[in-house]
Amino acid sequence: MRTICFYFQVHQPFRLKPYRFFDIGEDHHYWDDFSNRSIMRKVAQKCYLPMNALLLDLIHKYNGGFKVSFSISGTFMDQMQAYAPDVLESFQKLVATGHVELLNETFSHSLASLKSKDEFKNLVYQHQSKIKELFNGYTPKVFRNTELIYSDQIGAMVAELGYDGMLTEGAKHILGWKSPNYVYVNSIEPKLKVLLKNFRLSDDIAFRFGNKAWDDFPLTTDKFVNWINAIPKEEETLNLFMDYETFGEHQWAETGIFEFMRSLPDAVFSKTDFGFSTPSEVISKIPPVGKIHVPIPISWADEERDLTAWLGNDLQDEAFDRLYDLEKLVNTIDDDEIKRDWKYLQTSDHFYYMCTKFFSDGDIHSYFSPYDSPYDAFINYMNVLSDFMIRLKEKSSLVSV
Repeated sequence: MRTICFYFQVHQPFRLKPYRFFDIGEDHHYWDDFSNRSIMRKVAQKCYLPMNALLLDLIHKYNGGFKVSFSISGTFMDQMQAYAPDVLESFQKLVATGHVELLNETFSHSLASLKSKDEFKNLVYQHQSKIKELFNGYTPKVFRNTELIYSDQIGAMVAELGYDGMLTEGAKHILGWKSPNYVYVNSIEPKLKVLLKNFRLSDDIAFRFGNKAWDDFPLTTDKFVNWINAIPKEEETLNLFMDYETFGEHQWAETGIFEFMRSLPDAVFSKTDFGFSTPSEVISKIPPVGKIHVPIPISWADEERDLTAWLGNDLQDEAFDRLYDLEKLVNTIDDDEIKRDWKYLQTSDHFYYMCTKFFSDGDIHSYFSPYDSPYDAFINYMNVLSDFMIRLKEKSSLVSV
């Protein structure tokens, strides 16, 4: 039986509060507690709680035949503990069924894999530890890097850490004539299996579902199943990867997104030769067909599927470089608040808000940003970073004394 692999990214950043030049050296609390709490509670009601309940119903209805996987960022887990213990309990119930797989990532949803191997490893280990703490000793076997960022070298780093597999984007410029509906291996460390997102069918749900201007609107389960059945018989896995906030937040309940998901398993089981599997099951059961070569990092963002959502313009590169210039100094300081702020400042969203792309994907970037402009995001972040540097130097001088 061929299989569908559902993976959902669950993430919320700790957003920075408005931080003025005159706050530098005076105010060491950077986080917008009100916005972080209110956004978490809003999305909990619209997405996390109803969708978790729906998935739990489906798992029970099909006696484990329906399966999904999650990558839950460390910043999200921290926010669940602080603002939404009911959401945490609902995720714990899902994992306890034994039919939900948790994936590992960097704790703070960071871009460390592009800059610092040591910091990357530290954040991966911290994420492992947090999952064990909250999910009854659970140990992930498959890795998902921030925003599906992947290259041959990043995959080799992940293989060194002992993971069986990794997820990434089935980018057209990487695949060429190949299909994303197979299992591949890393070109440097073939022991690492690589699962590729089928971006067309994933994005039909994640981005186009509620778009009335889309030629295929409305998307029904029958229509989606027909597309699944059109996949060549030799292609064994359909990887549907998307943000979890697709359900109820990006695609509102009024679009029918919940009803679509509730009826999809029955349509798949009754009208296709597909079942459902977790990433670990896919890589253990389906033999790889060959290596996937990714010399330059890819991601699942924007039309280009590259890094330009987070890095590449002068604002992003300056902020990114200044942040990681502090790594060695941070590692000399034993202070819980410093360590926490260091992790949260690495979250990729801060650099996403500085993106100056205003063409094919500009509307998407402005939708997610709390700032009026990329320049405002940069100034606010650099003000915070300036204060953080002052704190580091003060702590460092105390240590040296």
